[in-house]
Amino acid sequence: MRNLAITVLLLTALSAFAQDQHADHQMPRPAPAPTPAPAAVPAPAPAPPVWAKQALEKSPRHREWVNVKNGDRTVSAFVVYPEVKTKTTSVVVIHEIFGMSDWVQLLADELAAAGVIAIAPDLLSGMGPNGGGTSSFTDGTSVGKSIRDLPPDQITADLNAIADYVSKLPAANGKVAVGGFCWGGAQSFRFATNRPTLAAAFVFYGNGPDSPEAIARIKAPVYGFYAGNDARIGATVPKTMEMMTAAKKDYDIVTYEGSGHGFMRAGDAPPPAADAEQKVKDAYAGNKKARDDSWVRWKGILGKL
Repeated sequence: MRNLAITVLLLTALSAFAQDQHADHQMPRPAPAPTPAPAAVPAPAPAPPVWAKQALEKSPRHREWVNVKNGDRTVSAFVVYPEVKTKTTSVVVIHEIFGMSDWVQLLADELAAAGVIAIAPDLLSGMGPNGGGTSSFTDGTSVGKSIRDLPPDQITADLNAIADYVSKLPAANGKVAVGGFCWGGAQSFRFATNRPTLAAAFVFYGNGPDSPEAIARIKAPVYGFYAGNDARIGATVPKTMEMMTAAKKDYDIVTYEGSGHGFMRAGDAPPPAADAEQKVKDAYAGNKKARDDSWVRWKGILGKL
């Protein structure tokens, strides 16, 4: 009897275990917690091009930063001196919508290589975060918007202060011209309407004044350098020519076919990679030719001032 009881107990236990196992197979087990996805790592911001800075660092010419007073404003400016024996003409360089950049400083150095004193003011001086200039902004969009919103009278006063300063340098002969690019090209044209003593105004792909009254105030010859593939600016040139001709002002223009807006900067850059698309290579070739041809023309005019 005792053996029979033990056998019954074993059978009962095995039956219960089997039922538990069957239930486990019927009941869905909770899914394991998903492994958290790794946090997305933002792509690093593209590094600014370094070719202009590298080229500038190789220059043998004397370069310096100066502070120029305009009333209660202080305008920071980059000055480059030519290696010449005699006093020479000065050129005020007006930067693009991108503000004071390495390329603007390189362009000033290239002008000095051509035999003139070049001075490039940062027209955003004191207008940036914490009273800084272009370099105090964290992104290009903010720079562009701030330049767009600069008071016109402040721009004129800053440029006049810069022109007065450079004209009185011991190495200067007193003649001052102005040259600007993109936004700065338009400001170069505009400065010619506000400073009658300018020796010349060089306008690189910038639009002209829109009123005959402003045109009438121009005393200096104006030289235009325009891109063939730049309808936004090119479309304004005929009207400017019409007003300049009617006012009997000197306005000598050249349009460089095959080039785009900003060809002076684009043509200064290193060539594209060998495996670049053909359209990229063609655009570079057009900009490079326009840049080189413009320098020949510009140096020729500067030599006669």
